[in-house]
Amino acid sequence: MTGIAVDSGRGLSGHTRISTQALTSVARAAAAAVFGVAPAAVRVSWSDDAGSLALNVSSPISVPSLAAVRRQPGRVANTGGTVADRATAAKRGILEQVEHLTGSQLSRVDVRISGIQSTNEGRVQ
Repeated sequence: MTGIAVDSGRGLSGHTRISTQALTSVARAAAAAVFGVAPAAVRVSWSDDAGSLALNVSSPISVPSLAAVRRQPGRVANTGGTVADRATAAKRGILEQVEHLTGSQLSRVDVRISGIQSTNEGRVQ
């Protein structure tokens, strides 16, 4: 993949291309923000979805520690729900952020949770 052409809608001659590396960096940062982890922990790849652009994300997710959940059982709900709930909700958030920041249109975002990062303090993002 060499990048994506973006139509600015301004009617100017020529074209604009966003490199795959730039798209990947934006997608990695968006996913990291949604999952509350460092961008370096996130892996992304792109695939063709019947002529459209599909994003594949593999990332750990930040969750409250088991000790914190035992002390405050409502903490799971306060942090966005179960891991499955948060992963499902993350698809839309990642898709919207990547589309907004790059001007590209994605057909879908596939998410694979690759691990858990436990947090003891503060609210999980």
